[in-house]
Amino acid sequence: MSIGHHDGHLGKVYDAQAPEQVAAAYDAWAASYDAEMAAAGYRHPSIGCALLARHAPRGTGPVLDAGCGTGLLGDWLGILGFAPVEGLDLSAGMLAVARSKGSYARLHQLALGQPLPFADGAFAAVISTGVFTTGHVGAEALPELIRITRAGGPMVLTVKTSLWDAGFSTILTTMAGVAVVEATAPYVSMPGETGTIPSLAVVLRRG
Repeated sequence: MSIGHHDGHLGKVYDAQAPEQVAAAYDAWAASYDAEMAAAGYRHPSIGCALLARHAPRGTGPVLDAGCGTGLLGDWLGILGFAPVEGLDLSAGMLAVARSKGSYARLHQLALGQPLPFADGAFAAVISTGVFTTGHVGAEALPELIRITRAGGPMVLTVKTSLWDAGFSTILTTMAGVAVVEATAPYVSMPGETGTIPSLAVVLRRG
């Protein structure tokens, strides 16, 4: 298997060329997503939670899980004491699985990279894991996530290194109103999935 190529549901998700294709691919994957990602040793949720816990105190809320998928983060965020937690995702199928877990105060079917129906500073913190990646969302989503984060609040993002090196990092460091306060070393998000391009996790602070 070549670097960056994947079969099955993951390959279909990465090969999608438009938001509606991404949503359809995730709808088809929703029922088996949690089991398949667990088998791949998926690391983004645990790394994202660890960083959020380091940069936001227990009791911080509301928190937005942007690109929540099946709600892998929802339970963990609650255990860590963040509340209330809201989620958004493009896929109705993934949101149905997230809703069944009962971990979110509210769920929204929305696309990142488009205007979001939240007030300025609506969230005390934002976390987005596994979203800034191949065929999904790029730096175009940053302005709205920054806008809806409360002044002083952290934003935790995981970003594929291929996206990071293709201009994401440059755009981020030149944006007004936000500062990079921590970035991890590159790591492989799915050790059990051959060909996975590394990612890094970054913490931003809204000015």
